[in-house]
Amino acid sequence: MNYILYLAFGAVAGVFGGAFGIGSGTIMIPIFVLVFGMTQHQAQGTALAVMLPPVFILAVVRYYAEGHINVPMAVYMAIGFTIGGLIGANAIQGISDVMLKRAFGVYLLAIAIRYLFVK
Repeated sequence: MNYILYLAFGAVAGVFGGAFGIGSGTIMIPIFVLVFGMTQHQAQGTALAVMLPPVFILAVVRYYAEGHINVPMAVYMAIGFTIGGLIGANAIQGISDVMLKRAFGVYLLAIAIRYLFVK
């Protein structure tokens, strides 16, 4: 196995995640697909599993300590995210890998265009 490579890419994703609040969708999933040859389904599932300990424990604690978390909003969004995550995970299981990659690409492109032209 490529444990050193996994650690290195995990560290890079962690730096970007901690600095910009991103990770799974914009860093890890493309790495899993383009570098490690995973299917889109495998990449999305693995990225979700990777995020559990570091994001929900370590990074959140740091942001909370600095007063940068709206706790009531985060709690209600987390409840909605939990329900939505289950719905979304169930919904994509029957979609082909090619279609899922395309949908993911359109999503990233739309976000990129929005960020490029927002003031």
